[in-house]
Amino acid sequence: MSHNWLLSDDGTHRPFGNPETLEPGQYYRLYRFLTELEDILEIFHDDVSRLEAITPLVRKLLVSSYWLQLEYSAPDPKTGWSVNFLYREHEFPLTVQMVSWLPGQTSPIHNHGTWGIVALVGGQERNRLWRRSPLPNHPDHLELVDDIILNPGDVVALTADAIHSVEALGNEPTVSFNLYGRTRFDQRYEFDLATQTAKLF
Repeated sequence: MSHNWLLSDDGTHRPFGNPETLEPGQYYRLYRFLTELEDILEIFHDDVSRLEAITPLVRKLLVSSYWLQLEYSAPDPKTGWSVNFLYREHEFPLTVQMVSWLPGQTSPIHNHGTWGIVALVGGQERNRLWRRSPLPNHPDHLELVDDIILNPGDVVALTADAIHSVEALGNEPTVSFNLYGRTRFDQRYEFDLATQTAKLF
């Protein structure tokens, strides 16, 4: 059974929406998906409402457009990951990409500075969820809140300041469909647990 998870700024997560896979019907093309996304962005102005409206469209796209699941590059042996941009346009507030990770690779602890949706297409992935827990001398101190394991068909929706780290599990690369809004680069951070500091990411 597939799951939808909403990851919030405070490090908590909860199920949301209907995670049932939609049956393939009329072919749902990327251009229609992008047009409907643009309409949603004009209607909803908070992260959670947008994510709840967009997540079913992501499922519909992945179910009915199987070619998307093959539009990824093998992970780079030097970096351990790769990104294949499916769509990005100057001044349009969306980025669509396929991301792959080698088994055992981990990301830095980070937020995205925008809302995002990640749908796992292949492999298995652990998401560790963090929240800021400021100390007098360490305003960027973090504490681990929880972790969730994602399997193919699972979808994670992140609010702009949700903090997580990703680890590719198993013996095969993980592949995901990633959708992000307009990034606020001055609010996108990478966190260092050892020094309890944050820097722009």
